[in-house]
Amino acid sequence: MARDLTPKYTVPGIERVAAGRIIDVLRLRLHALNDLHLTLKHIHWNVVGPHFIAVHQMVDPQVDRVRDMADDVAERIAALGGVAQGTPGSLVKERTWDDYSIGREDAIAHLGALDVVYTGVIEDVRAAIKVVGEIDPATEDLLIEQLRDLEQFQWFVRAHLESAGGTLTTARAETEEDAARAAKA
Repeated sequence: MARDLTPKYTVPGIERVAAGRIIDVLRLRLHALNDLHLTLKHIHWNVVGPHFIAVHQMVDPQVDRVRDMADDVAERIAALGGVAQGTPGSLVKERTWDDYSIGREDAIAHLGALDVVYTGVIEDVRAAIKVVGEIDPATEDLLIEQLRDLEQFQWFVRAHLESAGGTLTTARAETEEDAARAAKA
């Protein structure tokens, strides 16, 4: 069921209907960033094993940056005349992905699963950039900046999963569980 997110007003230079399209795209970006923030904290709290401290400390700056990204997206939605729905209920109701599936687990297993999470988030941001890029360079710029940071975070994760020969242990994994198993193998 498509919702009409056309605002009553928007920023100068963008038609209200076009602003509604942007708000719709940003709505899922906000949900994805809020979900990613919580997933990263979940990993931070539930990581164990010999690489515990490295992963525990690596994800906290990512949590902070992702929270800032969510704030930027929510504020852009508001500037466009929309409503930034940041409640847990709206996230769960509207998301198009499943909840993170790894509990208390070895650091490398979490990194394998997180690699899959980042791949999904990054692919969705790239798709969003294509949509908003046709309408609004300011929103496109916001998403491009976030994409660079998300790709860097995935690079940090993948550095733990890559062999000296350049092979990624999670290369064939399609699910978090498969990636966690492959990373530990």
